[in-house]
Amino acid sequence: MDLALLRTFVAVHRAGSFTRAAALLGLSQPAVTSQIRTLERQLGRPLFHRRARGVTPTAVGDELAHKAAPHLDALLRITETEREATGALRTLHVAGPPEFLGLRVLPALAPLVGQGHTLRATLLTGAEETLEGLAAGHHDLVVTTARPRGGLFTATALCDEEHVLVAAPYWAALVDRDRLREEGPAALDGIPLVEVHESLPLATRYWATVFEVPPQHAATVVVPDLRAVLECVRSGAGLAVIPRYLCQDALDSGRIVALAEPAVPPLRTWFLVVRAGSLALAHLARAHELLFHAAAHW
Repeated sequence: MDLALLRTFVAVHRAGSFTRAAALLGLSQPAVTSQIRTLERQLGRPLFHRRARGVTPTAVGDELAHKAAPHLDALLRITETEREATGALRTLHVAGPPEFLGLRVLPALAPLVGQGHTLRATLLTGAEETLEGLAAGHHDLVVTTARPRGGLFTATALCDEEHVLVAAPYWAALVDRDRLREEGPAALDGIPLVEVHESLPLATRYWATVFEVPPQHAATVVVPDLRAVLECVRSGAGLAVIPRYLCQDALDSGRIVALAEPAVPPLRTWFLVVRAGSLALAHLARAHELLFHAAAHW
């Protein structure tokens, strides 16, 4: 059986789409369609059900992918080993939110640069856009708080991020902590809210977890960068929900104050996502390993 046909088949099986598989393989969609039809004729069985949006594998298709994919990944791993032995180096394309990518991911990947590889980062705030770019082959590895579904991706929990409700000392002095514990966010009335989006994603999660109610007022300041949110809070613009890793230094220095210390703080999980089978690439596997080693200390 032609390995090129199997490679195309596994790409379609993982992508769930002829169009997406074609983009990943660097082929035209008609070429991918032709190769799948050739393989189906050779096997005498259909491998995919054609749907209005993409394809789904038949039972035969699932069985073939289960048997073929590990061997194709192993062949890719051998090829990559030989490639590295000749001194050929790779560029790693990573994507994710600017704060987490800049303060966590890129410093952890610095050893790759010392080994001669190159890094390219794309700063994206939307999980959907980030995963679409990964699916299309624009990125090799992404970090996101949205765990993707489907066979195209391999997603692994990287770390948990604790969220803290903070404000500058001036505003914190106006908050009755006992009232906050007993009555919830009513004790925060009159204090402006700083957020990353009009939909209040961080405040909504915090309010639901800690106070069990939604926020009752709109944000006074909206800026789509958590580092800017932190600076606004430090400057006295209001209160905000900020990841602890980002604001711990400001808390330690007293520039900002935690308004509440819930027994179970709100957490958000970060996922490390790659395309299925791509960890056979040596530079990508090394990046994966570096990030998990670093995340153990985050």
